[in-house]
Amino acid sequence: MTAPARAFGGFGLGLRTDHYEAIQETRPKLDWLEILTENYLVPGGPPLAHLERIRANYPVVMHGVSLSIGSTDPLDLDYLEQVRALARRIEPALISDHLCWTGSAGLNMHDLLPVPHTEEAVAHIAERVRRVQEFLGRRIALENVSSYVDYSFSAVPEWEFLAAVAEAADCDILLDVNNIYVSAFNHEFDALDYLAAVPPKCVRQFHLAGHQNNGSHIIDTHDHDVIDPVWALFAEAVRRFGPVPAMIERDANIPPLPELLREVDRMRAVAAQALASRAA
Repeated sequence: MTAPARAFGGFGLGLRTDHYEAIQETRPKLDWLEILTENYLVPGGPPLAHLERIRANYPVVMHGVSLSIGSTDPLDLDYLEQVRALARRIEPALISDHLCWTGSAGLNMHDLLPVPHTEEAVAHIAERVRRVQEFLGRRIALENVSSYVDYSFSAVPEWEFLAAVAEAADCDILLDVNNIYVSAFNHEFDALDYLAAVPPKCVRQFHLAGHQNNGSHIIDTHDHDVIDPVWALFAEAVRRFGPVPAMIERDANIPPLPELLREVDRMRAVAAQALASRAA
């Protein structure tokens, strides 16, 4: 696989339409931006024009929600061709999607559905990832999703499954710290066990986000600030994996840009303290 076209590191933010103008006008202190791939799979128009201007000043990574790598449906080559065309246009430092399935028989449910954790699923997904990487001409990263139900026939914990897929497919991992916290609460496992099982060499990016706690369960909503226990888990992740690029996701109840930049500043501070303790 070819190396990423543009290197990236440090601390970023998910690019949302609410902040197009503010980012272009104020040039905030951000190391990179992540785009939602599906929002830019068009030949032109205002969103792509904004992106072209913004990417002149910031490295960009692409994050998709439609790969459906865990599905038994054939890979969508038309979709992959659009992703490849966009990647050639904006030269992202990384392309990622989710370790999940999103539909069946051509029906997209527009949800990130978990896959069973079995040897058969590892082999099936790894083969599909290798084909995607060959088609795109680059490595991709798969993100762990938040989940609310288990498969009774799963053979291994999620963290072992994620590591097995990354090894078999020779791909990277986008480690969503909030999703680990959400799933640990919902399924009553120790989030630190998850971190301990993920191979550091595979982790290329962190996600941080807020969620909705309903008492008996947590929903990954991306519409609140990051909570203190997730910040603590992020610090543990930095101590284990080192200075991995990290970012804040916000998809609803989106505040003005300065409020999100304060969260980015907190992310920097938490990471700096964790790296200092790691070095000590």
